[in-house]
Amino acid sequence: MNDFPGEIVVLYGGVGAERDVSLVTGRAMLEALSNEFRVRGLELNEASLPKGLDPREVLVFPALHGEFGEDGTLQSLLEKGGFEYAGSDSISSALCINKMQTKQRAEAAGVPSPRSITLQPGEIPDVGSVCKRLGKKIVVKPVNGGSSSFLSIVEGAGELQRRLDSLPNREWLLESFIDGREVSIGVLNGLSLGVVEIVPEGGIYDYEHKYTAGKTEYRWPAVLDPEEETRIRQWAETAFAVCGCRDFARIDFRLNEEGPWFLEINTIPGLTPESLLPKSAACRGMSFEDLAVELVSPGTNRFQRRRR
Repeated sequence: MNDFPGEIVVLYGGVGAERDVSLVTGRAMLEALSNEFRVRGLELNEASLPKGLDPREVLVFPALHGEFGEDGTLQSLLEKGGFEYAGSDSISSALCINKMQTKQRAEAAGVPSPRSITLQPGEIPDVGSVCKRLGKKIVVKPVNGGSSSFLSIVEGAGELQRRLDSLPNREWLLESFIDGREVSIGVLNGLSLGVVEIVPEGGIYDYEHKYTAGKTEYRWPAVLDPEEETRIRQWAETAFAVCGCRDFARIDFRLNEEGPWFLEINTIPGLTPESLLPKSAACRGMSFEDLAVELVSPGTNRFQRRRR
């Protein structure tokens, strides 16, 4: 048993579209941490901090994806309440949940990303002009959100128009589709882990393929040219740093003959049996339990420094 003087409270569930994934992540973290720490899980059913938590006694692990958990809102409440917690702070979380802002920050640091545009709620674009700018094949996804919810790939102006007509009224990201391999890499305390290749049936890594066993093949470590792997690792660490991330994240790329193309940062990646961060850590010989301890270790250090 670890000599950490406090209790780790895992918050999971939440109010967003990714609640079901968060429940699995939270339970997995509870089990993985229980051999090393005093740990307790709290399932959230509303967008607020649970009552009765003492910042002098608990370190919080936010295991909530997307709305309220990953967008900086929960992190801001924790900061105002004087809590130490694992993962990126409120400013970095709010930045990284916005895929366009994250891409712009990474591109400014020399990390290339596919061409893209955003559509504001209610905006009606000229699909012909969009295809001329982004190419015939286009990825459509929410600007804010995770777990590949609403992700789709369309081809041509007619298909793009039909897809846009069917979408909820929110902000959308349209991105040039990079025809090639999809890879993901974990970053732990600023240093990259192993590269995982994602090979979904049919070529689209959407919500169904991400969370249905057998729908996607994973190859880890990915078989890559050494220069490609070095570039992915360097650019992942660069994106992590310039976006102000802390402790851990998972970073996604597409890879073609021109090299890697940055897609997005997940500041609270899934920690389920199908999740990518544990696979990335396994490339470095880390078990899930090892990874769980490493995910909370920087937070436990901050907690103990403040307590002293």
